[in-house]
Amino acid sequence: MIEYPVPGATGGSAQAPALDELRWTDVDPSWLLVLPLGSTEQHGPYLPMGTDTTVACELARRLVQHRPDAVLAPALAYGSAGEHDAFPGTLSIGQEALVLVLVELVRSAAFRRTVVVNAHGGNAAPVARAVNRLQQEGHDVLSFTPRIEGGDPHAGRTETSLLLATSPALVAPGWQQAVPAPAARAPLATLLPALRAGRLREIAPDGVLGDPAAADAAHGEDLWRRLTADLIAAAEDRWPLSGQLR
Repeated sequence: MIEYPVPGATGGSAQAPALDELRWTDVDPSWLLVLPLGSTEQHGPYLPMGTDTTVACELARRLVQHRPDAVLAPALAYGSAGEHDAFPGTLSIGQEALVLVLVELVRSAAFRRTVVVNAHGGNAAPVARAVNRLQQEGHDVLSFTPRIEGGDPHAGRTETSLLLATSPALVAPGWQQAVPAPAARAPLATLLPALRAGRLREIAPDGVLGDPAAADAAHGEDLWRRLTADLIAAAEDRWPLSGQLR
């Protein structure tokens, strides 16, 4: 049986050890670095700009809680979100910059293994390119982007339910009365050409793609269970654990 050192045993939280709470003398390069990647972008009139980062952090934290060999990295809250540029407050660094940031972060890390937990769809392509480059260089890195079959694309039932389950104070009143534009209820595959052309606000004046009316905390809890299980399974498939989970 392999005995894993417990990250944070001499500093940080025993439940979800955070790298930014540790001293360098506490760090073991054999740990799995779990990096949450989100975005700072509009999420309609009732969800916060940091929704994707909040989701990424929660998923990453849950993975760290389930693996005695994992440590939580500080979140990267900027990604490729140019499709939201028409809405004030959105901060995007674009695809090429995101690729470079991820490549340099993993290159610089002392850790031998890294999983990038990405919660913004617009980051998926640059994350894949970054991971491919890093793997070609010999780095042991994995990316995970949640997939929810039947979920709506942006600030609808899916994301509203996730936040209602874990961070209800972040959901502003009025989401139950939202009336999305008809075009904004189309499947993501149908909407993608318009999004890539920068026409998001034309399709959805309030920024919502989907319909939050049926959102509730119970649905959110179910989604969290499914996504957490998917992430744990992806990490376990890549790096099997021998020994007891925390």
